Amino acid sequence: MQEPQREIRAAHTASTVTVYQAYAPEIGLPAAREGRFPAAWKRDRMTWIKPSFLWMMYRCGWATKAGQETVLAVEINRAGFEWALRNACLSSYVPGMHTDRAAWQRELKRSATRVQWDPERDLRLRPLPHRSLQLGLSGEAARRYADEWTVAIRDVTPLAHEMHALVRNDDLDAARALLPREQTYPAAEELLSHLRP
Repeated sequence: MQEPQREIRAAHTASTVTVYQAYAPEIGLPAAREGRFPAAWKRDRMTWIKPSFLWMMYRCGWATKAGQETVLAVEINRAGFEWALRNACLSSYVPGMHTDRAAWQRELKRSATRVQWDPERDLRLRPLPHRSLQLGLSGEAARRYADEWTVAIRDVTPLAHEMHALVRNDDLDAARALLPREQTYPAAEELLSHLRP
């Protein structure tokens, strides 16, 4: 069966969704230790969260890129995640979805969150034909994320390193067995209809 082109896949429970971010150790380690983002985490800038573990691995190079050596699994409440979707705008102009480019730019300017759909990745970090959600949070959304929505923060850098070693040794079955269990997120149609080109 073919994967839907744009669908949120995430590790989730009845009350939470897990998203991933990668930081330099001076941000990532205190965040994981305290279970909340430290004062040094800038609440006034755009931050991107990713429900896909493998897309995060692609972005941070299995936790090897400078400034992205610490990978965090951030568990946030579903109410916050859905607020972010409800208040999101697509990060790029799509003819037919927006009246015109100026209307999209106005919407983007007043939206606290933005969405882009990037190709999902396989264990070798090659692009797949279906897309993965990236959610950009700014202003009110970034502050809510850090101070209200976050339930728990775990350092999953050791998992990234272990999986990377297995992939390098061509032991894809063992690497796959370690993957976080991501399933289709049960988002109501009204949460995604304005975000699917």
